[in-house]
Amino acid sequence: MKYIVLLGDGMSDEKVGELGGKTPLQAAKTPNMDFMAKRGRLGLARTVPDGLPPGSDVANLSVFGYDPASCYTGRSPLEAASMGVELGKDDVAFRVNLINLQPHAGKLYMRDYSAGHISTDDGRELIAALQENLDSDEFQFYPGVGYRHLMVWRKGKDKISATPPHDITGKEILEFLPHGEGAEQLINLMNSSQLVFFNHPQYKRRLEKGEMPANSIWLWGHGKSPKMATFADKFGLSGAVISAVDLIKGIGVYAGLDIINVPGATGYIDTNYKGKADAALQALQEHDYVYLHVEAPDEASHSGNLQDKVKAIEQFDSLVVGPVMEGIHQFGQYRILCAPDHPTPVSLMTHTSDPVPFILYGGEKKVNDGVAGYDEESAAATGLFVEEGFRLMNMMMAKA
Repeated sequence: MKYIVLLGDGMSDEKVGELGGKTPLQAAKTPNMDFMAKRGRLGLARTVPDGLPPGSDVANLSVFGYDPASCYTGRSPLEAASMGVELGKDDVAFRVNLINLQPHAGKLYMRDYSAGHISTDDGRELIAALQENLDSDEFQFYPGVGYRHLMVWRKGKDKISATPPHDITGKEILEFLPHGEGAEQLINLMNSSQLVFFNHPQYKRRLEKGEMPANSIWLWGHGKSPKMATFADKFGLSGAVISAVDLIKGIGVYAGLDIINVPGATGYIDTNYKGKADAALQALQEHDYVYLHVEAPDEASHSGNLQDKVKAIEQFDSLVVGPVMEGIHQFGQYRILCAPDHPTPVSLMTHTSDPVPFILYGGEKKVNDGVAGYDEESAAATGLFVEEGFRLMNMMMAKA
């Protein structure tokens, strides 16, 4: 038996007036997901337990089959694992976003949580400048991908509240700055980064090219190293992870799964969808299980771009879901789990904790009467509801 998860990050949404009162999933052309929904098991699952933040870290842990309530410690330790950065038991990892702040009337506003989706090369150039100017025995910066990077506070404080920058686009930042024990040191680093970036040649270069410069860092998503059983120990399967983002790959590292890097996988709408599908089918030749993650719908939502979100969902369906459905027949018996991790409504430009629609499909031919297709409304109408989203993995393996 072969198992594959097809995860369209943030696909789920709310009804949108511009789409005639439909959600992006309802408005998008998704014949492959519709086909599976009409023949498989369609329902809703709660991937974000009460009391935990509706982040991709929590929600993806659930879809991987791990109970976030027992193993979640924060986003950045997972990203650190993907980047090969070792954490001591008292070290605290922080996500470093390269951002653009906009001054107005004596206040600073979050203009863009990604500094105009800064390139990896430009991002790493700025992290190198932070390493040169701000690194110490206590604080160390590490380069990641695009706007997503890492800082480790050796023997640091973790009783801190920090807001994700994509939650405050267009808002004045003062009330959202880190607070709690040690917050002053983090704010000092953020302020110091502004001077480093302003004096860096890249700042002027990006302005001259009409590109948005990164003019600050934003620290958030902190945590210490988690304790997790491997996927093999937990489910008795070998597996692999395919994603463009360090968070998902980091979960895979802690789960003991192989990490497959696909050329052209960007995390945006221009990602190499088909390359991911081809890599997944290839990985199933030697593994029992593959987790294929596509970030594009979520990024479109965070940018408030409805057109790109619908397009990303359609590309996910045609270039990922379709090829996987066609190619997986070679293995005989198989199970596909297709779902988002959490909703990311375009109108809010951030995540919510609402349940998400999922499909469990294993080649069934009988059509389920009354199922219109794959969307939030159709999933709710089936009456199938999984309160603890991490149990989807057991359902996929027919253990529950």
